[in-house]
Amino acid sequence: MLDTLRRGAGNWLSKGLLFLLVIAFAVWGVADVFRGYGQGSLAQVGKTEISADQFQQAYQNELNQLSAQVGRRITPEQARMFQLDQRVLQRLIGTAALDTQTKQLGMGMSTQTIAESIRTDPNFAGVDGKFSKQAFDGVLRQNGLSEAGYLAMRQREDVREQLTDSILSSVSVPQTYVEALHKYREESRVVQFFKIEPEKLVKVAEPEESKLREYYEANKRQFMTPAYRKIVLLMMPRDAVKPLVTVTDDEIKAAFEDGKDKFNTPEKRRVLQLAFKDKAAADAAYATLSKAPNFIEAAGKLGYKDSDIDLGVVTKRDLIDSKIAEAAFGLKKDEVSRPVEGQFTTVILRATDITPGTNKTFDDVKAQVKDQLVDERAGKELQAMHDKVEDERAAGKTLKDAAAKLNLTFKEIEAVDRAGLGADGKPVLDHPDTARIMNGVFAAALGVEAEAVELSDRGFAWFDVLGTTPEKEKPFDTIKADVKTTWMEIEKAKALGEAAAGLVSRLIKGEPIETLAKEAGGVVEKTPAIKRTTSPPGLTADAVRQAFALPIGAASSSPTADNKSRTVFRVAEVTPAAAPTKEEADKLRGEMLRGMQADALNAYVAGLQKRYGVTVNNAVLSQTLGLDRQTR
Repeated sequence: MLDTLRRGAGNWLSKGLLFLLVIAFAVWGVADVFRGYGQGSLAQVGKTEISADQFQQAYQNELNQLSAQVGRRITPEQARMFQLDQRVLQRLIGTAALDTQTKQLGMGMSTQTIAESIRTDPNFAGVDGKFSKQAFDGVLRQNGLSEAGYLAMRQREDVREQLTDSILSSVSVPQTYVEALHKYREESRVVQFFKIEPEKLVKVAEPEESKLREYYEANKRQFMTPAYRKIVLLMMPRDAVKPLVTVTDDEIKAAFEDGKDKFNTPEKRRVLQLAFKDKAAADAAYATLSKAPNFIEAAGKLGYKDSDIDLGVVTKRDLIDSKIAEAAFGLKKDEVSRPVEGQFTTVILRATDITPGTNKTFDDVKAQVKDQLVDERAGKELQAMHDKVEDERAAGKTLKDAAAKLNLTFKEIEAVDRAGLGADGKPVLDHPDTARIMNGVFAAALGVEAEAVELSDRGFAWFDVLGTTPEKEKPFDTIKADVKTTWMEIEKAKALGEAAAGLVSRLIKGEPIETLAKEAGGVVEKTPAIKRTTSPPGLTADAVRQAFALPIGAASSSPTADNKSRTVFRVAEVTPAAAPTKEEADKLRGEMLRGMQADALNAYVAGLQKRYGVTVNNAVLSQTLGLDRQTR
């Protein structure tokens, strides 16, 4: 929403953009976070509280944004996998820390000052160039804000901006840093290389048994029988309870009607917009722009930068001014509009990169809607079934009895190790949470009832440990073949490394690379001019890193991607980076400045959090997220 409002309402929001990017302030969701201390706060920074209501609103806003980015509705379970709750919470905590500091410093700004800045803000001016209450109210109405709420929000942001500006104003990027980074990134190299055919150079003799015994004695830990546990397991994944959920056609239809927009894809366009102080200026510009062969160049001659006129790829709803939105989405591709008199300003528009929208019917998405409803209700059914299993256990019933009564999956596993493998070396479970379950199994005590393991899909698994078998040594005679295989692989890798080192030494001394490649059973290849971030075919990332650390003419070797051979390579050409152009230098300086400012601001906020202290009520957090049991 902030990006949308920024396009329509202008400069005051862009002032705090860096702060919003670094602290990732959850816009609109925290308008009143730092007012009204009350009971049941979700988090607190010093004396500044964050309520459950503000967190919930911020969380829903971000959930909606994430859903829009991926093109489908993100479920609460998927959001937790993305750690969305923690990201939102940390944003609010960072903002609270800054607001606590502004209060501590006694910083403030009067309502009169804020009101005056709004009255003189050209973004809220009418066609006569003066403040338009109608235009102002229109922006607030379209963004769901009251006048008092907007004033309070702007006041907090302006005060916070004063603080962050004072921190960031001293951050600068030395020219030497810009030049060094440019040289590092833009230097290019040409590399010659070949892959060794191991059989050509490496011959490892069959080892005597004494050597194998010696290796076995020195590395017994590699050849131990793992510890096993005998268990019974009751599984209740999310899919197991979905058949118990019923959804009627009327419910599916109602859910579709309530959220049909989320199934549709709105038309998107890249919109270019030139704003003018009045219609006369726009008419004069239109005479030039409408005939210009290159719209961007013509706009540049009128004094507009590319970044000033490109609104990005937007939907019709992203444009605040409805009149401008109608005009922009009524244009043909690359057509230049006549001057459009919007609520705040007069503009000329051009639409490019048009992506048509799609509208889904109920029949198109009926199955999808049903699946979503079933998935949502499965959470409650999971908790109900969890309680039934616990009731059975409390009544002295075995897991096998509970599984039979509730029609759940039950397994008796004679032996399983920490990796989830049975005595035959095969997996005992085909489930993505096997490692999580085994962690619980091997942390539990024999004969002691353990807590259920919560699965990643919010389902559960119960187990009982019935027996344990400690790890033990495997006698040499039973694993002689395995010891030999391991020893041979190690010796081959060692011999291959020595052979590669010999080839590298000869290459550095001047022997032709073609001669060495033929001897090693390889073929010489040559990269085009590559940079440090290039991934040329035949060279691993490690080889590229080495190649950029060596002088011209130097050579080295690196394991191949499959780790079965080695690649010998030589730096054939080095082309230093040309001096950066002004545009390149400015881009690099901006990039480095943003990073340095982000580091400075993050360090400052972290210091504030440490100074004032941060507490989080996990019980309230879980309740706010709709969790039935505390998982943190």
